[in-house]
Parts: sequence; structure tokens; C-alpha cells
Amino acid sequence: MSDFIRNLFEVVAVWAIPFLLLFIPLIGLIRKVKVYENFVEGAKEGFQVATRIIPFLVAILVAIGMFRASGAMDIFVAIISPLTNLIGMPAEILPVALMRPLSGSGSLGLVTELMKTHGPDSFIGRLASTMYGSTETTFYVIAVYFGSVSVSKARHALPAGLIADCAGLLAAVLICRLVFG
Repeated sequence: MSDFIRNLFEVVAVWAIPFLLLFIPLIGLIRKVKVYENFVEGAKEGFQVATRIIPFLVAILVAIGMFRASGAMDIFVAIISPLTNLIGMPAEILPVALMRPLSGSGSLGLVTELMKTHGPDSFIGRLASTMYGSTETTFYVIAVYFGSVSVSKARHALPAGLIADCAGLLAAVLICRLVFG
């Protein structure tokens, strides 16, 4: 059964993009929509959004770099690691869990370091990969996207995002413990 699902995903992965490249213009042709002109308008709006989020992106990346370079990340990991040991999460993974809500590229760098150190097929490598895929860059999303559209009161977005991140982290640990031991 798992071979069937794996083969199905491989076929879908190979054909998904060519299918969309043919399907979208075909639907546009049927509905008499100017696909290329709409695509160019969307690209213009995307570029404007990108230029608006650059200051927020620089600010969050500098703050993250300062947090790591100051050693505050290492101190925090040392303090909280007894709690992670209770749920079966190796202490080596904790920086990924803490960095992921802050920065996707920062956490990807940490995951890459873990892969080089422990190997991608190790439990730590698999858990780091699963955590990376099961959580979101909550602070980054709130700072950059809320800032770009001038939302000053995030209200429940931050607690909801952090709760979702915790759920994703716990699910990653549980599933990796069940599947990979």
C-alpha cells in the first residue's frame, strides 16, 4: 500500500506543474480571460508588495542575527532543554524549534547543520525535517505581512500562530517517535 502511495505522489510531482501550465491558459481561453495581461498585472502587484516588505524583512533578520550572535539562543536552549527531554525531543533540535517561528532561512540553516552533523536518515535529521515542515514562521509572517498592509494590532494572530506552532512541534515529535523510533 505504501509503495502505491509513494508511486502516486511521484507521478503527481512530475506532472503537476506541466498540467497547471496547460490547464490555466485553457480555462482562461474558455472563459475569455486575458491570461497573460492578468498575469502581468499580478506580477506588478507582487513586486510592489515585495518592495513594501523589504524594511520589515531586514529588521526581523537583523534582530534574529543579533539574538543568535549574542549567545542568548544558547542560554535559552540550556534553560529549557530539561523540559524537552521529558517529551522525547533531543536537545540538538531545540534551536530549530525556537528559530522556526522567527525565521525560515535561519531555521533552514540550523536544519542543514543538523543534517551535516547527524545525517539526513538519523532520528535527529528526520525530526528536524518534520518540524521544519509542520510549523510556520509566525513572527516573520506577522512582522512582514501585517506591517506591509499597515495592520498595527495583530490581536489574536500571534497567540493563535504560536499555539499552532506548538501543536506542530509536538505532533512532529510524536509522529517521528512512532514512525522512526
